[in-house]
Amino acid sequence: MRIRRVITTREGGSSKPPFDSFNLGGRVGDDPEALAANERKLAAGIGLDPSRLVWMEQIHGKNAELVDGPRPEPVEATDALVSAQPGLALAVLTADCVPVLLGDPVTGVVAAVHAGRVGARVGVLVEALKAMRGAGARIDDIEALLGPAACGQCYEVPESMRDDVEEYLPGSACRTRKGTPGLDLRAGLWEQLAGAGIAKIGIDPRCTMESRELFSHRRDGPRTGRFAAVVWAEREES
Repeated sequence: MRIRRVITTREGGSSKPPFDSFNLGGRVGDDPEALAANERKLAAGIGLDPSRLVWMEQIHGKNAELVDGPRPEPVEATDALVSAQPGLALAVLTADCVPVLLGDPVTGVVAAVHAGRVGARVGVLVEALKAMRGAGARIDDIEALLGPAACGQCYEVPESMRDDVEEYLPGSACRTRKGTPGLDLRAGLWEQLAGAGIAKIGIDPRCTMESRELFSHRRDGPRTGRFAAVVWAEREES
């Protein structure tokens, strides 16, 4: 199997400000017609029918849902999607949280994970790995990509919050470039993945707060869009 991964930007879509222009978040107040056009463009861009894109109703929890086929509506109340079905694309929406894309090229089991501060703290990535193993994936074969997110130099939090997250996600505590308490969730998630036995871990280094090509809730406030990180498996031609 070949594991495919795509991360969108905010450019090239149909949405008007402040969602300009390639917003894929359905619960932010964007025009539904523009959102639908953006979803169709994403599907066409990755060579799949729009029905093969599976979305989720992200709630900053740790539920991981196994999906075995298209879903007409976003999967309710989950922050990780897992599938062993080739050509079924799993999507996670973010605007500062960490999108994690996982794939086992041997079995074709893939997962898309929404790992924000709360979800990462309560173990959503751990639950996604459990669900992948339950679907047939092997830890030794899983490859991971940590997508764009608020970086530790920008992600300022109260000291008590930093210390609390560090207790549950070791390696995430840091100091911002201003010298204040901060969180580097990707660093903590990298350590969590490595500790679970995953050797192939990639990181997209872009910071959502610094990169204007990406949406950022912390930079732009609540009326902003969401970019998508998508993963799917496809059979290799013999």
